[in-house]
Amino acid sequence: MLDQSPDYRVLRRLAPRSEFTPGDGQPARTAILLDVETTGLDPVRDEIIELGMVKFTYLADGRIARVVDTFSCFNQPSIAIPPEITALTGITDEMVAGQSLEDDRINQFASDAVVVIAHNAGFDRKFMERYAPLFEHKAWACSVSEVEWRSHGFEGSRLPYLLMKAGLFHEAHRAVDDCLALLEILALHLPLLDRTVLSVLLERARRKTIRIWAEQSPFELKDELKRRGYRWSDGADGRPRSWYVDVDEASQAAEVEYLQRNVYQRELAVRTQVLTAFDRFSIRA
Repeated sequence: MLDQSPDYRVLRRLAPRSEFTPGDGQPARTAILLDVETTGLDPVRDEIIELGMVKFTYLADGRIARVVDTFSCFNQPSIAIPPEITALTGITDEMVAGQSLEDDRINQFASDAVVVIAHNAGFDRKFMERYAPLFEHKAWACSVSEVEWRSHGFEGSRLPYLLMKAGLFHEAHRAVDDCLALLEILALHLPLLDRTVLSVLLERARRKTIRIWAEQSPFELKDELKRRGYRWSDGADGRPRSWYVDVDEASQAAEVEYLQRNVYQRELAVRTQVLTAFDRFSIRA
């Protein structure tokens, strides 16, 4: 009765499943969902305290076939876990004591994946590259930035919100649990496109993007650049000290023209950088 009433919305606890779509002999590819819990937000100084991965197969049309395996491991950091991180994740110093991330186990689990998917790959990839070099050479996709959620009727991209819109809830902020929750979101069917979220995500991840650097732009234009979607690089990681933006390949010429006309007010060479799924979100990009 509640389901049928327009006055109520029913949320059901997520019950992880292993079977999604019968393969019926169709060729399938292997992918990994990955999530890390960390001592903080800085991928250079902070450390992983938990790694979770879910390996699954998917069909050519982007439908998820089945879960193959799961991976979960704690890692003891070099410092005590900050109280606010314990409050957020439930992970304590006692839980991670004596635990570590083992390259051999990670490599064995992840080596056959053709793509690694994370819900904020710009965060997770940078941490994983420090701990497991295998991930430097994998293609990555980001289910936050590479799905245009608003155009599909979602007002945000946070995982709990997406689950709520799907009529589900789960215990958040544990790595494998978040991966299993994300799997349900990727399996959602988008009626307007008659495709799954995973299909849309993978199509987007396969595209080239162009990073455009607004080097030596006038200081007084920083707010305008920020409003246009530019982000600031302070140069501490070896990249240019400059504002930059990532655009689709088809938008490159228009964005360069914008900089020449509105920022530099003259024609000049603008630094650009081609990014693919193999280097996008990397600490090296």
